[in-house]
Amino acid sequence: MAPKDENVRAFLSTRRAKITPDMAGIPRGTSARRVPGLRREEVATLSGVSVDYYTRIEKGDLTGVSDEILDAIAQVLQMDESETGYLYDLAREARRPARARARSRRGPTTVPPQIRLLLDSMGTTPVIALSGRLDILAANALGRAVFDVVHTSPTRRTAVSAPNLASFVFLDPAASGFFDDLDGAADTCVRMLRAQAGTAPHDAQLTQLIGELSTRSEDFRTRWAAHDVGDHRSGSKILHHPEVGELDLRFEELTLASAPSIVLSAYIAEPSSPTAERLQMLAAWTTGSAVGPAAEV
Repeated sequence: MAPKDENVRAFLSTRRAKITPDMAGIPRGTSARRVPGLRREEVATLSGVSVDYYTRIEKGDLTGVSDEILDAIAQVLQMDESETGYLYDLAREARRPARARARSRRGPTTVPPQIRLLLDSMGTTPVIALSGRLDILAANALGRAVFDVVHTSPTRRTAVSAPNLASFVFLDPAASGFFDDLDGAADTCVRMLRAQAGTAPHDAQLTQLIGELSTRSEDFRTRWAAHDVGDHRSGSKILHHPEVGELDLRFEELTLASAPSIVLSAYIAEPSSPTAERLQMLAAWTTGSAVGPAAEV
């Protein structure tokens, strides 16, 4: 019997519920609709497959489904790049042999020496190195200082374990004072963890993290059940540092060919702005501190 994936079922049904007939170009009928979004038969027709075939897909069976059909479904459900990538991740997992699916995979827990050197070279910019689980694996001195509240959070399991941004956002009351937009930060964490779950579904540490957050945070459970997925490549963020005050920052995420599972998040201030001055003040305070350059955390 073909394997069924509850994540496939939930993801496709929640995407389908978001697309109204008007959005899909379907004329309004005279009969009342029982669902807010598209019906399965409508998705099937628009995707060019039979209703039975699409129903099998939405019930969680992606084995043997071609890329062309995946593309058609993604187009009908108006998926963005991240959502389409997640659908392909689910399909790739379904196509793997059962023995390979059963193997546990671990994400990175440390950063290579060359990345620590790169962090060092960006001394005037706060930079942190993140795993797909949102563990802060390393940081330069200024990045460590900006995110000190995350490093010292009681949500950090042990002094030697990596601080985790999602645990901080959902489990530490201090997060509401640190993030100007806590709701946006929570959404971003969940979307990124969902994307990572599609990429590395057998990462035991990721599964443990999601289980802990689901158990301890109703807010996380609600957001996780929406099956939203996304990335966080660039943008702006306002942080409230407990010592220097408000930091209005732009950020860019950098992916390195030598370590594609690790992302560098660099935070940039407008030149001569109050935030730039506050970062200079923070950098002066951290000079010669025990944190050191490119510290692993």
